[in-house]
Order: sequence, then C-alpha cells, then structure tokens
Amino acid sequence: MHDQLLFDGPEAGRKLSAFWVLLALAAAIASAGIISDSTATVIGAMIVAPLMTPIVGTVFSVMTGDRPNLLRSLGLIVGGSIAVIAIAYLFGKLMPVPIVAQTNAQVAGRVHPDLIDLAAALATGAVGSFAVIRPDVSDTLPGVAIAISLVPPLCVVGLTLESGADGQAVGALLLFLTNVGAILLSGLVVMALYRVFEVSTVAEPRVHRRLATTVVALFVVLLMVPLAISSVKITRDTLDRENVAPVAERWAHAADWHIVSVTSSEAGVDVQASGGLPEPSAGLLRKDLDAAGLRKVRVVLELVPSQRIDVQGG
Repeated sequence: MHDQLLFDGPEAGRKLSAFWVLLALAAAIASAGIISDSTATVIGAMIVAPLMTPIVGTVFSVMTGDRPNLLRSLGLIVGGSIAVIAIAYLFGKLMPVPIVAQTNAQVAGRVHPDLIDLAAALATGAVGSFAVIRPDVSDTLPGVAIAISLVPPLCVVGLTLESGADGQAVGALLLFLTNVGAILLSGLVVMALYRVFEVSTVAEPRVHRRLATTVVALFVVLLMVPLAISSVKITRDTLDRENVAPVAERWAHAADWHIVSVTSSEAGVDVQASGGLPEPSAGLLRKDLDAAGLRKVRVVLELVPSQRIDVQGG
C-alpha cells in the first residue's frame, strides 16, 4: 500500500512525473469532453485521472502517522486541483461561446450537488480504500474512477470561471470538495476497521489519528449544510415543475396550442408554448395556476406563434 499510494523513496521522481503527465492529459480530455458535451470522453478522463491516489494516500498517511507523506499528498491534491482548473480555463479561452449550464448538459450536471452526491461519494470512497487494502478486488478500481467525479468538476470550475459564471463555478467546486471529503472520511473508517495503523513502519508516528479524523468529519458536516440547502431547492423546483406542467398543458390545449417545454430556472418555472395566432391569454394561465394552489410559483411564459402554410406546386 505504501508503494502504491505514496510518492517517496527512490521511485518518487518516476511516480511524480507520471502523476503530473496523467493529470494534465486527464484535464485536457475532460475539458474537451465537457465542451463537446460528450459523456464517453468525460468518462475516459475519469479513468486516466490520478487524483484518487494522493487522496487515498492522505488517508494512509494519517493511519500510519506519516506526517511528511501526509503533507506531500495534501500538496499534490491542492496543486493538482489548481493545475486542472488552469488547464480548463485555457481551454475555455479557445471557445467563442461561453461554456455554461444553460447550454451544456455536462456542466449542468455538476453545478448543483446535493446530499445524494455525498452519499454516493461516501460509498465510492469506501470501495476505493477497500480495493487498495484487498488486492483480490483491485479490479474494481476502474469502476471507482468512473463513479467518483474528481477531474470533471474541476474542469467545470475552470470553464465556468472563464465564462463569467462564478455561481456555477462555486457549485462545481462544492461537488469536488464533497467527493474529496467523502473519500477521506470513508477511507479513514475502512482503514481503521482493517487496523492498518498496526502495521505502520513509521518509527515515531507524528499524526494524531483521532484529531485528523475529527477534522475530516467536521469538514464533511460543514459541506452538508450547502448540500442540504441545494437538495431542498432541487426538490422544490422539481415539484413546482411537475405541478405546473399539467396546468399549462390544459391551458394550451384549450387555445389549440401545445407546450414545447417546462423547465426550472433561477426565476422559477419557464414554460414555452407554441401555436397559431391569436396568442392565448397569459392572465388566464395565471388564474389557472392560482386555482391549482400554485399562487406562490413564479412562471415565465414564452409564446412562440407559428403558422402553417401549404405551398403547393404547379
């Protein structure tokens, strides 16, 4: 485990060069995949990305009381994260249009983390530590790399910062920190259960395991506050959208129009409708919404008049 997770000893130079090369390539692949809205490309970047190694290495260093390697692993996490954001920012500079959640599904899926993301990250982090401890299940590590999202959220941070969407960048950074905190916490639990600290080769442990575990636990608890707020907002937006949709459908059908889309936005619920002239009454839709108990739901209505003309040939 020491040789697999830590960047010291005679092979340190080789390990570090591999880490930085793979991280830079993973950042480039993920940035390109996000820009092109390609899920397959982003998954490829997840497999290549080596950020999981110093994160689990941090857990191992805490368990063994190895302060130098703990600081080295933490430095790689911070330095690697900054490097990925910078690479993604440069990719964003090459694009003539902003890369934001409104126009890109890869971005949209990573700027609104919630408690479900934390639960998934805790389970994935446990699997990752378990696979490191148990060589007979190490074949699951590629799956762990895909399940835990580390480099793609950092790329979203860089791309959205370059696009001027600071709020979305904060959301993506929250997702990354959630995943890192979850890996650290579940990894500490798994390695403690396997009593990894009993086989430490460090002569004088200089890391207080309980203190470190408490700090990580508090970090995760602090992350749960914005995640819980986000979960409540996502649930409320989903309920509002599902409640507005049938009312809008009935309103449009009565005017011989049809609903194109019903989506959530920062303003409330966006409803896009299309049909022939004359346009249906927006006031009548508001009246129907109020009657359905949706008085507090703000709806932004977009009407797209359309006309069908049969241009016959000779």
